[in-house]
Amino acid sequence: MRSEELQPGAGAGLIARCLRTEWPSLGAGLFCALVWSIARVAVPILTAYTIDNAITGGVDLDRLTVLCLIILAASGVQGLAAAARRYSAFRTSYRIETDLRAALYNRVNRLSFDYHDMTSTGQLMSRGSADLHEIQTFVVAIPINLAALLMATGAFGFMLYKHAGLAIAAICVYPMVFFVTVRFFRKLFPATARVQQGLGNLAGTVEENVAGARLVRSFGREDHEIAKLQRAADEIYDDNMEVTRLRTIYTPFFSLLPQLGQLVVVAYGGWLAIQGDITIGVFVAFLQFLNMLVWPVQMMGEQVASGQRAITSAARVWNVLREEPTVRERPHAHPLPKGAGEVAFDHVDFSYLTGRQVLQDFSLRIPAGMAVALVGPTGCGKSTIARLLPRFYDIDSGAITIDGVDIRELKLADLRRNVGLVFEDTFLFSDTVRNNIAYGRLDASDGDIDRAARLAQAYEFIDEAPSGYDTIVGEQGHSLSGGQRQRIAIARAVLMQPRVLILDDATSSVDARMEEEIRSALRQVMAGRTTIIISHRLSTISLADQVVLMEDGRVAAIGRHEDLMSDNPAYGEVLGQLEMANA
Repeated sequence: MRSEELQPGAGAGLIARCLRTEWPSLGAGLFCALVWSIARVAVPILTAYTIDNAITGGVDLDRLTVLCLIILAASGVQGLAAAARRYSAFRTSYRIETDLRAALYNRVNRLSFDYHDMTSTGQLMSRGSADLHEIQTFVVAIPINLAALLMATGAFGFMLYKHAGLAIAAICVYPMVFFVTVRFFRKLFPATARVQQGLGNLAGTVEENVAGARLVRSFGREDHEIAKLQRAADEIYDDNMEVTRLRTIYTPFFSLLPQLGQLVVVAYGGWLAIQGDITIGVFVAFLQFLNMLVWPVQMMGEQVASGQRAITSAARVWNVLREEPTVRERPHAHPLPKGAGEVAFDHVDFSYLTGRQVLQDFSLRIPAGMAVALVGPTGCGKSTIARLLPRFYDIDSGAITIDGVDIRELKLADLRRNVGLVFEDTFLFSDTVRNNIAYGRLDASDGDIDRAARLAQAYEFIDEAPSGYDTIVGEQGHSLSGGQRQRIAIARAVLMQPRVLILDDATSSVDARMEEEIRSALRQVMAGRTTIIISHRLSTISLADQVVLMEDGRVAAIGRHEDLMSDNPAYGEVLGQLEMANA
């Protein structure tokens, strides 16, 4: 798997760009935060005025009633603004989460095969779920944090206006709070990053275990898989405990330090009130305002942690969004022109990893309409041919052409519509049989789907299914047998009416009787269509007009099966190995 370096600046930049995109909604939330803050600060001021002008020195009932109604109105405005602020905040955060998820999914689906070869599925799933949720949680708190800041600013402004000495004494501990916060922030980042990475690794382990449940059971490796998951979970536990340890050490400071300021107000403010330097109403207002200062500071620790997690998550998401596909459609790409389907590999070199060549000076011409079988020992490059022709990977040098046109000059969608693929590892969606067959041609008619199913010898078991073509197959098609899945895959490829058909061990999961039925269908499918057959079964290889023997990524021999058997000992040796493997 590829290593990953997180860039906090890139994560913060991604969040900032998302916020700019949603500025109207975010602006509405911030405006509501402003209104809420004004109303929130107004209540203690009105309370102080009420105490000093309608209670102390003699109760004025009429004035008290009016002022109480004004306080009630201010509280009502505060409540309405809080509701509107909450709605706008959640609308903004959910919109950003939705847009990022769509962008992430779009990018993942457009990245080339080499990226997926090196990236864990669990890591990608973690980015689309846990990481995006962290960003959403942080964004939704922005209006709340701004409201708290405005409230604290207004409260401190009133305190300065009424008695500067008492106000300054009340906040003397806040520079220390700032220092502690910055220190906490710096220590928290590495631990938070490890937690996020660990969650991705855990998701990958769980995804592999669930997907390979049948393999795990068949080899009796349940205890091994449980232990592997336990190790991943223990690593996350250790990293989470490091985060918890930091928060345990620093969080008390976020509570204790503001309380010292409150103690100063009670002692010094009480003395000032006794001396007559401030009124009782102002003293009460100071206590209320100090609570407004305490709340933002107490929230600061949690918001720093939330912001850190969001930046870490955004950096992980950005690492995917910034990736570019290595296989790109050229600006002047054009559709595949009409032709019969001649395929040519011209001095092709290819390697999945630098310095480890799979194909070396590979040259092969397949005339239109001919069926060619690729035969050779494991690792000689047969399946690589099947992945290069639809341009899942780009070759290192040389050229691959269809009807004389370099495939790098073609539109990718058009190229892949004309190259039908049936792999050994058949994947079906948890959907209807009809939709799985029609996946390559969503506009196919029921008649076209039915003809493709009949050609692939799939019609009989589909007709016997409870809902026929509308039967839902299980996850990855595991409610069907291996042979049934492959026949649906063959029907899916046939329905596209490709110019070139690639069968990569397409009959590996069927028994001898069903293989004969499929071979009969394949003869019809292959008629007049250029076909590349990759198989470990002699019976399937016999469908080919010519056989290509491959060794070490090169063409070692070409000829009819009978001729190679009599003239090429290496070919007979390879077939002998295949027969032993299939015995």
